[in-house]
Amino acid sequence: MEKKKDSKDEFKKSKDLALHYMKTLIDVARESFLILDYQLRVISANPIFYKTFNTAPRQTVNKFIYDLGNGQWNIQELLKLMKEILPKKKIVKNYEVEHIFQDIGEKTMLLNAGQIDSVQLIILAIEDISSRKKLEEKLMGYTKGLEVRITGRTEMLAKRVKELESLNKIMVGRELKMVELKKEVEELKKQVKK
Repeated sequence: MEKKKDSKDEFKKSKDLALHYMKTLIDVARESFLILDYQLRVISANPIFYKTFNTAPRQTVNKFIYDLGNGQWNIQELLKLMKEILPKKKIVKNYEVEHIFQDIGEKTMLLNAGQIDSVQLIILAIEDISSRKKLEEKLMGYTKGLEVRITGRTEMLAKRVKELESLNKIMVGRELKMVELKKEVEELKKQVKK
């Protein structure tokens, strides 16, 4: 019995130490982080998470992730990541999720998650890439617009080149005819002199 208690104490100490290190790291991170237990209950979140998602610790800590924001975090893609993909892979990188939140609007999030089996914790990094996505969409729109303009101008230039080639053909034909006529005139002059 004593051995079982020692192993539980060791596990708790190990989990507490891991949690301490993780909290220290996520508090200085530039992106939003959540530390979850194996049941997807939030153990900790960093200040960036609270700021980005307009929430507070009392509305977040000890809540299941899918209950956050009055159920706004009950996002099918997020739950699929946490319940299906992550348990099999242990680490997931660059998993993109789009969602419209009631208070803060549409967000595009890039999720990175790691499952730490030894202490039964999950760390979830949430990068808000909404602005970047909007810029990418604008750039794609500008690129398409430029492609259309370039295609139009290329067609216009091709038409002008054909016109110039045709004109050049006519001019060269005239020049050749003039050279021929000059030769004939010279021949006629020679014949007249004789």
